Amino acid sequence: MPLDRPEELGTEEDHSKSTIYCIHCYRDGRFTDETMTLERMRDRVRAQLEMAHAGQDVIREAIDRLPQLSRWLGKTPPTGLSAGAVDEKSKR
Repeated sequence: MPLDRPEELGTEEDHSKSTIYCIHCYRDGRFTDETMTLERMRDRVRAQLEMAHAGQDVIREAIDRLPQLSRWLGKTPPTGLSAGAVDEKSKR
């Protein structure tokens, strides 16, 4: 999900905004569904985009991008740090 608006951003344990996770997936420093698999997420994204009448090219692009997201790469921010702070440190 694009994170274009502040209300779409997930929250860290300290209630600061996450810059890499959306509110649907990440709240209070935890994933909302810790058992979510990549395959289930693909199904969920497909269903949501089909309900929004997105084109097949948009759906395919969204699903193809999922494996590159931090969650699926295992890059969960440490508790107490905002994702932005973690991302900035990793760029150095």
